[in-house]
Amino acid sequence: MTAREAEAFVGDASCNVTILQDDKLFLYAPSTQPRSRSKSKRQRRDAASDLLELVVKFGNREWLVGSVYYARKEQVPLAIIIPAVILPMLLFIAMSVYCYRRKSQQAEREYEKVRHQLENLEESVRDRCKKEFTDLMIEMEDNTSELSEARIPFLDYRTYADRNFFLTSKDDVMSTGKQPIPEGRRATVTQALNQFSNLLNSKTFLINFIRTLESRPDFNARARSDFASLLTVALHGKLEYYTDIMRTLLLELMDEHVNSKNPKLMLRRSETVVERMLCNWMSICLYQFLRDTAGEPLYKLFKALKHQVEKGPVDANMKKAKYTLNDTGLLGDDVEYSVLTLQVLVHGEGPDVTPVKVLNCDTISQVKEKIIDQVYRNLPYSQRPKVDSVALEWRPGSTGQILSDLDLTSQKEGRWKRLNTLAHYNVRDNATLVLSRVLHTQSFHQNQDSYEERNALLEEDNTFHLVRPADEMDEVKSKRGSMKDKAMTKAITEIYLTRLLSVKGTLQQFVDDFFRSVLSANLAVPPAVKYFFDFLDEQALRHDNVDEETLHIWKTNRESQEVKCTTFMDACTKTEHKLSRDSPSNKLLYAKEISAYKKMQIIQSLDEDPAAQSKQLTLRLQQIAAALENKVTDL
Repeated sequence: MTAREAEAFVGDASCNVTILQDDKLFLYAPSTQPRSRSKSKRQRRDAASDLLELVVKFGNREWLVGSVYYARKEQVPLAIIIPAVILPMLLFIAMSVYCYRRKSQQAEREYEKVRHQLENLEESVRDRCKKEFTDLMIEMEDNTSELSEARIPFLDYRTYADRNFFLTSKDDVMSTGKQPIPEGRRATVTQALNQFSNLLNSKTFLINFIRTLESRPDFNARARSDFASLLTVALHGKLEYYTDIMRTLLLELMDEHVNSKNPKLMLRRSETVVERMLCNWMSICLYQFLRDTAGEPLYKLFKALKHQVEKGPVDANMKKAKYTLNDTGLLGDDVEYSVLTLQVLVHGEGPDVTPVKVLNCDTISQVKEKIIDQVYRNLPYSQRPKVDSVALEWRPGSTGQILSDLDLTSQKEGRWKRLNTLAHYNVRDNATLVLSRVLHTQSFHQNQDSYEERNALLEEDNTFHLVRPADEMDEVKSKRGSMKDKAMTKAITEIYLTRLLSVKGTLQQFVDDFFRSVLSANLAVPPAVKYFFDFLDEQALRHDNVDEETLHIWKTNRESQEVKCTTFMDACTKTEHKLSRDSPSNKLLYAKEISAYKKMQIIQSLDEDPAAQSKQLTLRLQQIAAALENKVTDL
């Protein structure tokens, strides 16, 4: 008997018999439940249990070997399916709407909070600007009257030339002019110098002499500067000849830069003898112009700017100020301070008391500087005592206390130490302080640390004045809430840019006066300036690769790029500057004034005829040499 001969049935459906063994039969039952094969009573009784007979047939014989159960699939009613699907969906939608409304309300509350903060900030800025503007206008009148009455500290020509020609050094032969010569060689040296002076009057010799010196590798920048200055002194009485030598060397320098180098770099640094000669020549020619025309408004502008910066807090370490014209030097933190008037006595100079205005947030060194400026205001700066050479003593009662930037009472924050201020010592308004030379303060040092100990304090810890560097803040104090407020405060520090406008408005009168003294076509322009600019224009036409930008750079390479100088340069350029929101604050600050300054920058005080210009320059050089003849002999 084989598997092919066997037949198997589950209910009324046949099964596929695959394997037949002695005691085993393997088959595949139908995948779906068939109907029952018989309608016997027993089958009807078992119908409820869903059991189907498994019948095996061989030939005409049948055997009932068992029953097969098919699991019935439950028919879930539609009334259950719909709620089971719809309810979770509705619940999800409701939760989503609830979360959205909650987030929206939270965002709205945050928006209202920020808007309220911005409104308060705007109101605070408005009130602060109004108050500062009122104070600045009052102080502007006082400052103008003080400056008008102040004595302008013009240098005599010898000092002026000495400082422009040579680096200041008390022991330098270049500055002192004292070269010890043995008595036995004095006659020989004198004869040699006279012969050398005759050689200097030969243009061919002098040009070749300068070329030879500059070709030497050991002829460094300091030697070039000293040589050019000595040559200027030697030829001071022959400025026409000196100008001719300088012009010849400038032509060579210009050809060298245009042909083999970047022409824009010419005159940027005084690396050659002729560049230093040009500086000296311009200093000589502009001395009388500075004294008669530009010196006074320039000095008043300096004094007004210094007064404006020092009227507010200035961080002694970061060199940033509350009142400034430079946005990079703007103190972006609100520092509480008050103005104090100190009654200053100078030890050993009589009982007279000098009132000095300072800030309670000033360091002791800053207080010393303000006291020295006020007490010794009638002395040249070079004759005033230095900050390190004086001591400041506060006398709140019968005993005195020496004030210093750092001592054992200095506040310490981690590894940082705050510089001592008047507020640290609790110095009050109208307090009496004594300024003493260090030589006279030996008795006051009994309660003061030694000099070495104070140096150790400086070297041991990092110091700060008003603002500690943000990247050094202690993490322990950086709580989430407080840091959030600090971040918001830092994010809107641009509001302090309004201070630039306040300072600008206060200084505008002094700026206008200075620009009018330099650029106004109604005033006589120094012939040397016009001559030099015309010389550059003439030479630029000779070279094809010298454009307007290069020519402008030649004329401005000698100037600093600070706010005032940048404004001055913009006023003198021929190109128009297109301003946008991305333009630097310094450009935007004087954008309106530059257009007005441009109208003054056309120099027409000299004749356009080159021959007439040459005659005017020659006459002017002769006048300078004659007027300074007696003073030159002192050089």
